[in-house]
Amino acid sequence: MDRRSFIKKAGVAGVGGAAATMLAAPAIAQSSPKITWRLTSSFPKGLDTIYGGAETFAKYLSEATDGNFQIQPFAAGELVPGLQAADAVSAGTVEACHTVAYYYWGKDPTWALAAAVPFALNARGMNAWHYHGGGIDLCNEFFATQNIVALPGGNTGVQMGGWFRKEIKTVADLKGLKFRIGGFAGAIVSELGVIPQQIAGGEIYQALEKGTIDAAEWVGPYDDEKLGFQKVAPYYYYPGFWEGGPTVHLMFNKAKFDELPENYKSLMRTAAQATDANMLQKYDYLNPTAIKKLVAAGAQLRPFSPEILTACFEAAEKKYAELEASNANFKKIWDSIKAFRKETFLWQQVAEYTNDTFMMQLQRAGKLG
Repeated sequence: MDRRSFIKKAGVAGVGGAAATMLAAPAIAQSSPKITWRLTSSFPKGLDTIYGGAETFAKYLSEATDGNFQIQPFAAGELVPGLQAADAVSAGTVEACHTVAYYYWGKDPTWALAAAVPFALNARGMNAWHYHGGGIDLCNEFFATQNIVALPGGNTGVQMGGWFRKEIKTVADLKGLKFRIGGFAGAIVSELGVIPQQIAGGEIYQALEKGTIDAAEWVGPYDDEKLGFQKVAPYYYYPGFWEGGPTVHLMFNKAKFDELPENYKSLMRTAAQATDANMLQKYDYLNPTAIKKLVAAGAQLRPFSPEILTACFEAAEKKYAELEASNANFKKIWDSIKAFRKETFLWQQVAEYTNDTFMMQLQRAGKLG
């Protein structure tokens, strides 16, 4: 081939390559459009760990799309009240929210199963069920009827049982107690005479201080310390048996979610799962220091008695049986959780429980340094 022919052909090839690049560019642009959404949280900004989940998710998503997909978080009350976050997403008032599904159990108890119900799974169990036991798909089958797509976006680990003005030693002590308790758990403890109150996190301290309520549960040591509950209700009970591992969800308006390019949907799933893991890890790191600070500040740790735990378990099982008989959506998801609950606690009591128990004995003996 002579030199002129080579250059001519190379030039044509070069033009063709440039043309191919030019043709490909619009397709790339279409797959990464500039999108701005608003997200309303159910939590105040002061709770950096749980509210921070929304900020973490938005950050991950922005970084993964070179800033093309922006989600702006708003604290509870800035756009809508904290306990109406999912309602706003369902109606399309905002595109997304960060909330806990059991806040909306009054619409249908099935909502609560996506987050936590009494005597169900711990955080590891919930994550295993959601990601590998079909939980995400089962929940979204239900949420689709609410015009919502939901992804796990955080977990606190097993929560504390709450702050009480007086000691609670027997089931009789629960009767008439005005207790701020989130979601479906209120329906269970009401069977034992408790008067459940659903109050947003930012309003709990004032209600305790004024005596509007007698007790309140929120999350655990790190968040509770920030809200100062020990100043007005010194008895700090555990465990929060109604929240063994509550999933905090990122919820999206289904119509808006369905419009997204497939790569954005995939990135949202990845960012949500990273946010989910990050929140639990952060709580596990911060709570040990916080519990010591609370005790030093006057908090008096108390375990719920076996009598109270047993009575609450029996009340929960009775309620579940009633709902299984009357609510097909509830039964479908609860059957799945129940089946896994039986298996996971069988396994966890073998290696995990034995190892942890021995390490705790060493810690109490002062042998861990």
